[in-house]
Amino acid sequence: MAPVLAEQFTVVCPDLRGYGDSEKPSSSADDFSVYCKRASANDQLAVMKALGFDTFHLVGHDRGVRVALRLTLDHPDSVMSLTSLDVVPSLEAFENMDATLAFSWFHWHLMRQPSPLPETIFSADPKLFLDFFLDTWSAIPNSFTDAAYNEYLRCFSHPETVRAMCADYRSVALDLEHDQADRGKKLSCPVLVLWGAEMAKRPGWQTGKHLDMMTVWRQRADDIRGKPLPCGHFIPEEKPEELVAELSRFLAET
Repeated sequence: MAPVLAEQFTVVCPDLRGYGDSEKPSSSADDFSVYCKRASANDQLAVMKALGFDTFHLVGHDRGVRVALRLTLDHPDSVMSLTSLDVVPSLEAFENMDATLAFSWFHWHLMRQPSPLPETIFSADPKLFLDFFLDTWSAIPNSFTDAAYNEYLRCFSHPETVRAMCADYRSVALDLEHDQADRGKKLSCPVLVLWGAEMAKRPGWQTGKHLDMMTVWRQRADDIRGKPLPCGHFIPEEKPEELVAELSRFLAET
């Protein structure tokens, strides 16, 4: 997507704290502040300011949406618009957790367990985890290039990345406190919500039996639009042309 969007916009695609090749600071078992979404959001804001951008459109996928939502709540004057790709906000998800959502989100509950249990399990066979995620979270075969797959595997195989990922998931305890403090606070910018409609391999994904994607997000913003796309969780890889088209229309309107 980035090369196509870069024909119209300056595109900045940083790794989140702890992921990819970003730094992976140490954290203690009871200090969630290092990897909470507020800390990661401040990273992203600092990156943009360092590059000379005081305001920007913000597009997030998966963990990136959770960081983006916190950034938009904490720094509303900086965010011109927010696009969420296949995410229900954490507060609503955890408050409505049922058996189907817990099953599809098994990794949340595994990765949050005390160290070294999840780190040991994940690091024992990172390729097994990666292949499981890419298969069961996608609906369109062969959506990932060999280069993308190898990059995922390289990062998933790094012990420090696994440590940081677990710390990120554990930090939801603090994220939920921050979200609770902002309950009822509406986003002031336009919001686009897109999600994968074909998650038969992961029943209960994101919404469980009781949540509805747009209903949840409408509680977060007044200026909002959204739709499902005919793919799985990995919208940028599975439906890049459709996603670029949706983004281009949305950004042109805002």
